[in-house]
Amino acid sequence: MDADPISSAEAGPARRDAERTRAEILEVAVSEFCEHGFDGTRVDAIAAKTRTTKRMIYYYFSSKEQLYVAALEFVYASIRSAEQEVDVAHLEPVAAIRRIAELTFDHHEAHPDFLRLITMENMHRARHIRQLSSLVSMNTPAVDRIATILERGRASGDFVRKIDAVDVHMLISSFCFFRVANQHTFGALFHRNLTDVALADHYRAMVGDLVVEYLTSDGDRTAPTVALAGPATRGAARRRARR
Repeated sequence: MDADPISSAEAGPARRDAERTRAEILEVAVSEFCEHGFDGTRVDAIAAKTRTTKRMIYYYFSSKEQLYVAALEFVYASIRSAEQEVDVAHLEPVAAIRRIAELTFDHHEAHPDFLRLITMENMHRARHIRQLSSLVSMNTPAVDRIATILERGRASGDFVRKIDAVDVHMLISSFCFFRVANQHTFGALFHRNLTDVALADHYRAMVGDLVVEYLTSDGDRTAPTVALAGPATRGAARRRARR
């Protein structure tokens, strides 16, 4: 039997409307979870700020916990998508890894809610994020891209440091994350606004310089034995130095 032409014609727009509604719910949910935490967020409030109802939210997301899990996936997908849109294959290794660092810097600055949600999930000891097996496959391309750059850099002789792609990813993320996530406490203690627009270019260049300098310098030259030794060994070294 032929399909109903009206149903077929309406299927595409209906699907697009559903996707837009779901995306709108997630955007508002991210903001609400960041502002009020998981326990303090109310689905009623999310419904009131979207063009939908509480019942419809539960249609798309079976519970508040599943909505929170979807919000986590949503913010991770945002940065992974941004990374995939940037072509660094044509760049020399040093320029390529610097571009990755700058991209992370730009994304973290533009999406503070991403950092707040991740901070919150760390307080939950990643209880919810462990439910997202999709995040493993989502994050793999980002690490693989760094690994490829490292391989090219070692082959060209530009990179001499022995380090894997996950550690480089951590190094970049730690600087970018700290600058935005800790801006208030850091500012209160040291009277410096880390997100001051006038300092943005300085910090953006700084993270690139840090990563490039680390990868292009020989780690053996910066790892004195005494500095890496335990307390007992350091004490013995000081006693020998006084003799």
